[in-house]
Amino acid sequence: MERDIFIHPTADVSPRATIGAGTKIWNACQVRPDAIIGTNCILGKDVYIDAGVCIGNNVKIQNGVSIYHGVTLEDGVFCGPHCVFTNDLRPRAINPDGTLKRADDWQVIATRVRMGASIGAHATIVCGITIGRWAMIGAGALVTRDVPDYGLVYGAPARVRGFVCPCGQSLIADPTAQDRAPQQMICPACGTRIVIPNEVRNLLSGARDPSLRSE
Repeated sequence: MERDIFIHPTADVSPRATIGAGTKIWNACQVRPDAIIGTNCILGKDVYIDAGVCIGNNVKIQNGVSIYHGVTLEDGVFCGPHCVFTNDLRPRAINPDGTLKRADDWQVIATRVRMGASIGAHATIVCGITIGRWAMIGAGALVTRDVPDYGLVYGAPARVRGFVCPCGQSLIADPTAQDRAPQQMICPACGTRIVIPNEVRNLLSGARDPSLRSE
């Protein structure tokens, strides 16, 4: 481990874990063997990182989050307080004969959260999905299907409600695009232009602005 890592005295970090330079691991965290955590990450109070989990650089994980085996967080991901990941679609404590399930009695279902995505507090991420780049998951959402790049989703079950800029602001249809780039959207805050394909825009459910829809 690098010398400039901070590990709180109450944290339990396996010597077999790989921790990148500049990472801070706070009160009562547990990091299990063979976990890989990148550089400049922040793990808040009571965070649990399971064996073999891979976390990129510049990731922020807020208090009370558990990242289970099979979950991968790419660079720049934000996990809000007490958001929940799963890794088993058919969980049982015991087998049909009543015996306690062992590690090889179930199948890990992988989940990937791609670069820059944000997950709101108390959101639940059902395993087997991919959350796209710069997507934003609303607080308390129940996410059961893939989320597209830049997608804004919320609700239970979560649905695509709009699209967001990497700066975090909601995108709107670009009024200057016209027929040149009908799939182009723009951030009213920073001016970034992003192309959202029609097949992705058509995922919108309950959007307030009808101009976001593609006919």
